[in-house]
Amino acid sequence: MVDYHAANQPYQYGPSSGGNGGGGGVGDYMAQEDDWDRDLLLDPAWEKQQRKTFTAWCNSHLRKAGTQIENIDEDFRDGLKLMLLLEVISGERLPKPERGKMRVHKINNVNKALDFIASKGVKLVSIGAEEIVDGNAKMTLGMIWTIILRFAIQDISVEETSAKEGLLLWCQRKTAPYKNVNVQNFHISWKDGLAFNALIHRHRPELIEYDKLRKDDPVTNLNNAFEVAEKYLDIPKMLDAEDIVNTARPDEKAIMTYVSSFYHAFSGAQKAETAANRICKVLAVNQENEHLMEDYEKLASDLLVWIRRTIPWLEDRVPQKTIQEMQQKLEDFRDYRRVHKPPKVQEKCQLEINFNTLQTKLRLSNRPAFMPSEGKMVSDINNSWQHLEQAEKGFEEWLLNVIRRLERLDHLAEKFGQKASIHEAWTDGKEAMLKQKDYETATLSDIKALIRKHEAFESDLAAHQDRVEQIAAIAQELNELDYYDSPSVNTRCQKICDQWDALGSLTHSRREALEKTEKQLETIDQLHLEYAKRAAPFNNWMESAMEDLQDMFIVHTIEEIEGLIAAHDQFKSTLPDADKEREAILAIHGEAQRIAESNHIKLLGSNPYTTVTPQIINSKWEKVQQLVPKRDDALLEEQSKQQSNERLRRQFASQANIVGPWIQTKMEEIGRISIEMNGTLEDQLNHLKQYEQSIVDYKPNLDLLEQQHQLIQEALIFDNKHTNYTMEHIRVGWEQLLTTIARTINEVENQILTRDAKGISQEQMQEFRASFNHFDKDHGGALGPEEFKACLISLGYDVENDRQGDAEFNRIMSVVDPNNSGIVTFQAFIDFMSRETTDTDTADQVIASFKVLAGDKNFITAEELRRELPPDQAEYCIARMAPYQGPDAAPGALDYKSFSTALYGESDL
Repeated sequence: MVDYHAANQPYQYGPSSGGNGGGGGVGDYMAQEDDWDRDLLLDPAWEKQQRKTFTAWCNSHLRKAGTQIENIDEDFRDGLKLMLLLEVISGERLPKPERGKMRVHKINNVNKALDFIASKGVKLVSIGAEEIVDGNAKMTLGMIWTIILRFAIQDISVEETSAKEGLLLWCQRKTAPYKNVNVQNFHISWKDGLAFNALIHRHRPELIEYDKLRKDDPVTNLNNAFEVAEKYLDIPKMLDAEDIVNTARPDEKAIMTYVSSFYHAFSGAQKAETAANRICKVLAVNQENEHLMEDYEKLASDLLVWIRRTIPWLEDRVPQKTIQEMQQKLEDFRDYRRVHKPPKVQEKCQLEINFNTLQTKLRLSNRPAFMPSEGKMVSDINNSWQHLEQAEKGFEEWLLNVIRRLERLDHLAEKFGQKASIHEAWTDGKEAMLKQKDYETATLSDIKALIRKHEAFESDLAAHQDRVEQIAAIAQELNELDYYDSPSVNTRCQKICDQWDALGSLTHSRREALEKTEKQLETIDQLHLEYAKRAAPFNNWMESAMEDLQDMFIVHTIEEIEGLIAAHDQFKSTLPDADKEREAILAIHGEAQRIAESNHIKLLGSNPYTTVTPQIINSKWEKVQQLVPKRDDALLEEQSKQQSNERLRRQFASQANIVGPWIQTKMEEIGRISIEMNGTLEDQLNHLKQYEQSIVDYKPNLDLLEQQHQLIQEALIFDNKHTNYTMEHIRVGWEQLLTTIARTINEVENQILTRDAKGISQEQMQEFRASFNHFDKDHGGALGPEEFKACLISLGYDVENDRQGDAEFNRIMSVVDPNNSGIVTFQAFIDFMSRETTDTDTADQVIASFKVLAGDKNFITAEELRRELPPDQAEYCIARMAPYQGPDAAPGALDYKSFSTALYGESDL
């Protein structure tokens, strides 16, 4: 039982340090104050201020019960309004008061009130019921101040400070942005009235025109604040401006009481602001994630459209008919590799980075993992990309093979046409000659001449058999190689063969006719016959030589052209013997002329056995002599071209043998860097970006190699024995190098994102990395179950091999390896450690915040959302909240509970 009658003890009042709630802080404050002494009087100005303030404060609560007081030390003497005041401010029922008017009844009622105050943990010293009943103003004010402290100020705490300090800190924070306001206490700091106005303006700016207030007009400032507070905030006027201004040091308790009324008036707005901030934060995360999802979907769709459009083009292996068309396809493919594909490689890499970043942000904000639209998973993109590269594989080689085949076909077609033209020129008129009936009217000598001439023709015909066979063989090869103009070749070849058969038949028929009359013919000019026999094959040799000297050739190596040069040199070595044969043949013709002249024989016309005259032989011999140096020049020109090609091969090989190993070395270095990262994550990130820049700076070497490769392709060089690196190998290696460094940088960025979002210190992150690397024995970037268990034990987790430890380890493994892959990546390890060491927003917290904004209702309206949240986030909620279906639903009610749980993937909207 509290002692209210210790009359000889020094006067004190205020909650004791043993009170509940925040009472300890208030008690400490009161114990340090220089309060009234029992035998001393209050300063008259202070007493006046306390009377007015405490009376107004009491009436602000008593009016809720339909009553008020006029004189604070008179109206509480019977204890009735005192008990009523305590019931109103506590919300509890006190014992039934005694209605008698005797002194004992009043003392009993006051004691019931004092007992109730004591039950709230307040220790009252030197305040007795008799003094209150007797109207002791000092004791009555002290009692009311005790009630104000306990029920209006005690529960105020900002950052775990005491009640007075908490209220002061709240005032300082709210008025900090305002000029000429510097709240340091609850007396002098409030004299000019600006602090009161600043508090109102901070929470209700539409009520105060703060910029028009003047520091040198305190009465106007105070009256403005008190009148606005009373009219719009339901805070009764507790002080007169003149009382504050005319007092050197306003009463601290009166000011604290007045200010506490402002605190309680705005505390609801403070809660709403806190709730709104939490919701804004959650919604901002959700909106950002949705933007990232939309960006991913669009980038994935665009990339898939490009891949699906490109694959049919790469899979189209239908050859064109001409070299020019195939070379255009080859140039289109080179543009695809140099211009069109590299940006898509970057887009694919960026898509994977965006996906990993999005999933990291979703995990950090306790959101469900992002599941792209059907067919747009990263794995779907990779599968399509593999299909693209499979279609691309061998396309360039196919193009080059087709070009080589067309080149071969063109060469064969031209060779066919050349040989066919020569043969057709030779056969021109031969059928008419063989059909002549000249032997029927010829003389014996003429017949003999005709027989010899026919024999020479048969020799010539036999010599041309080889050319006909060559023409047929070329036509057959063109057919086998599917030459596009094979029908015309076949038609021409068939005509030549049919003509050849006809010539053979006609030759046979004419021989029979000549042999039938040969017995009648005896004279024959042997010299002409010998000339004809030797001139015909020599003429045929010269024609073959001219044909060979004009024959086109295609070579691809220096060895092939050197072989042709050697063959040509061999041919030139036979020319002296051929010249001797020519002179011998001409000598035969000269001998015939000499004999005819010496014997006065008149030769009619040319040699009857042959059409090959000495003039023809000399003309063709001169043509051969002219063609030899031209052939020399053509071979030397081709030799120079092949030497140039060899230089291009060596030039490309020299650069490729540098770039190829450099790319391989960089790939190995990146692997070591990703395992042996030292310093802060920012240091690692800067180091990796510098490393990435060094790789990018190396790009001109690759461009130079591309230029050299372009020269090789334009020169139609198809092999290079000086290097094992092809341009295709270099391109693939370069793309892998850029992708690997980008992924490594993204991994560190995600670790920074995880660290910052979860509040993990740099030391913790380094400890996690060191522990992980220590047990990653094979430097593979992942831990097996036993390695991971050892890592956990090193970090202080109790997962030893017993029933409890195994259960805990299985729980952790289900978190870090939900797919039962049997490995734990470093990102999964970091995510687990961050969840173990930090707190995050939950669906329940968001629901509680919405409930504050809704005024404790189970639903919220669109008007309330627009009033409490920024416009874009309010509309975001309105568009996604389902109508509230509860029994207490009102028109336009929205269900914020299902919306909040949906944000965290716990249910569907």
